[in-house]
Amino acid sequence: MPGPFKPFEPHGQGGPRIREIPIRLVLPNLITVLAICAGLFGIRLAFEGRFETAVFMVLVAALLDGFDGRVARMLKASSKFGAEMDSLADIVNFGVAPALVLYAYLLNQAGSFGWIAALLFAVACGLRLARFNVLLGDVERPAWQAEYFVGVPAPAGAMLMMLPAYLGFVGIEMTRGFAFASTAYTVLVAYLLISRLPVYSAKKLGTRVRGDMVLPLIFVMATFVLLLAAYPWHTMSATVFGYLVFLPLSARAYARRAAEEKRKAAAVADPAPQP
Repeated sequence: MPGPFKPFEPHGQGGPRIREIPIRLVLPNLITVLAICAGLFGIRLAFEGRFETAVFMVLVAALLDGFDGRVARMLKASSKFGAEMDSLADIVNFGVAPALVLYAYLLNQAGSFGWIAALLFAVACGLRLARFNVLLGDVERPAWQAEYFVGVPAPAGAMLMMLPAYLGFVGIEMTRGFAFASTAYTVLVAYLLISRLPVYSAKKLGTRVRGDMVLPLIFVMATFVLLLAAYPWHTMSATVFGYLVFLPLSARAYARRAAEEKRKAAAVADPAPQP
């Protein structure tokens, strides 16, 4: 007797039918659902005035949302269903949740301008994610350009956008002037999301580490985690400022690489005459 629900097909209508779904195929989707729950829970906490916990939940949502894809690849559990679900979850975790939490915490002091800035950020995040999905299927894009994002990625945008909250938690007074400055900053981050700014993608880094770099890497990561545990908002503020400094350096590296690739293409098209 058939059950009340249609069987789960991880590949949609284009893949093989599976009678029993392995748990490894379900785990990445479960992480995605938990990320959505964390983002929405952060919104509720913000409306209740528990802002530090709300921002923490938004960061947890962003972490889980970035973790589900890696888990899927590690378990070889990537599926069409999971890709679509992850794409829809991104707009909640990276766009809607940060915008509403920051608005409830600070931007509401700027009146309608603060609300417009929050809306612009959420819209820009949706546009950024749509463009990312389109570029994934662009077969004409040179392979080396896959090492760079077009515009600030949505997870980094959410982290950048929450900077006024981090500063508020470390003791900066939440004045009306600071609210208007944060409104302008939010619009700037929204623009960075939809801009053509090339941003280096760490996803293209190798899965192996040089033997002489293992201990320094462990030391640096341990230091960052300990600072994050002891001084979370100071560390997040410093991370945001460091990322903002990284953006022009990334653009300069992209320009150099583009010029190098152009010279190589010109040399291939017009080789030097043989003596």
